[in-house]
Amino acid sequence: MAENETRKPILKLENINKRFGGVVTAKDIKFDLFPGEIKGLIGPNGAGKTTLMNIISGIYTADSGTIIFDGMDITNVPDYRRARMGIGRTFQSPRFLQRSSIRDNLLIGADLGNRIGFLEGFFGKKSTNFEQELKDMMDLLHFGFNWDDEISSLPFGQRKLLEIVRSLLSHPKVILVDEPAAGLNPKEINYLMDILRMAARKMNIGVLLIEHSMDMIMDICDSIYVISFGVPIGEGTPEQIANNHAVIEAYLGKEDE
Repeated sequence: MAENETRKPILKLENINKRFGGVVTAKDIKFDLFPGEIKGLIGPNGAGKTTLMNIISGIYTADSGTIIFDGMDITNVPDYRRARMGIGRTFQSPRFLQRSSIRDNLLIGADLGNRIGFLEGFFGKKSTNFEQELKDMMDLLHFGFNWDDEISSLPFGQRKLLEIVRSLLSHPKVILVDEPAAGLNPKEINYLMDILRMAARKMNIGVLLIEHSMDMIMDICDSIYVISFGVPIGEGTPEQIANNHAVIEAYLGKEDE
């Protein structure tokens, strides 16, 4: 994105390093994520992608390096405070309160967005915004169901998409999305891309996306950051990454000479 040259990043990683015992999972990781940008984070299995998201969200602590979020150093800020500050997160397997209703599960996102208590978020004036925002997202996803049903009654694909919706309802400045297309059918993947584009283009959220579907990555991402065994091996536009020999070798192996 050309305008990034004059815009300030919402998230900045500076020389992030992490190891577990003798295994290096992140080495000198550094990149910027801008508001309204969709950045792909890709690499072979075991590359350290989810570990890096865990470091950004505060589940893990980096051994060294700095994380700047919205101009503030959050390197040592606990995970729950990062969520309140505006770092949203989804996981490979959707995480919900399984015995609670669809509505109550989504209201958790509204609570984070209001930065106040659950009951205040439910009864306060912002609940009207919640209803409208939720309706807009449901229209985009073509979902229709009884809000009082338990979340566990929904198919896996709908639960994965609703986890993204819940995160967006918290009004994050950044959302970390981990393999959202896994287990989704082609129609659901199209809905997924629509909602991620809406997050970036209309809500000005910075989206960091882990995804194994290269078709989706090349279609939706503005930029791509590639790691292999925790080490960065490429960064650039989808076109640049598609022609990067180091990236091709990491995925396909080096040709015999």
